[in-house]
Amino acid sequence: MKVYLVVVDTLADWEIGYLTAELHSRRFFADPSRDFQLLKAGLNRDAVTSMGGMTHTPDVVIDDIQMDQNDLLLLSGAEIWQSAHARPALELARDVLDEGRQVAAICGATVGLASIGALNARRHTSNDLGFLKSSCPDYRGERMYRKEPAVRGDNLVTATGLAPLEFSYEVLKMLKVWKPETAKAWYRLHKTRQERWYHELVASMSDTPAVSS
Repeated sequence: MKVYLVVVDTLADWEIGYLTAELHSRRFFADPSRDFQLLKAGLNRDAVTSMGGMTHTPDVVIDDIQMDQNDLLLLSGAEIWQSAHARPALELARDVLDEGRQVAAICGATVGLASIGALNARRHTSNDLGFLKSSCPDYRGERMYRKEPAVRGDNLVTATGLAPLEFSYEVLKMLKVWKPETAKAWYRLHKTRQERWYHELVASMSDTPAVSS
């Protein structure tokens, strides 16, 4: 399995921070030895600079991506998604969605997908429905819009830029690299900061029943 993180200039670091940390570390994987790669995919081979000033050098270019059934294309927010420069990545996302492959997009990346009509027939959310309608002439997906932090519809996860935690939770469930009980406990721990969910998380990694405080 491969997760292709599309890296572009002004990438919003915090929106995919939970995901990159957990996928790279594999610390909660149900099977840490499984064949898995987190790869940075660029529009070209040039290094890019994130909104936080981090430099990302692509491992692959998007033109070379050949996605298998369980792979995922991951698009973070950025300031460039409505520019012509970003269109090849958006077209790739639209095409692999049509092929039944998995895509996850948050914040500005959802606007980019809307701008090329990729959300017209798929359940989705974004930062604001009114903004999609006013800024994306090819957007016709109002009936499929859900005013929720994160939405999973078949092979697509979308989220508002204010919901990186919910976005990560839905993506991790889609990928199935964690046990369901691990994903639930992890999410609830970060959401509520209650001690009981830490114990549930630890217990989910073994056969030992959880002890709630």
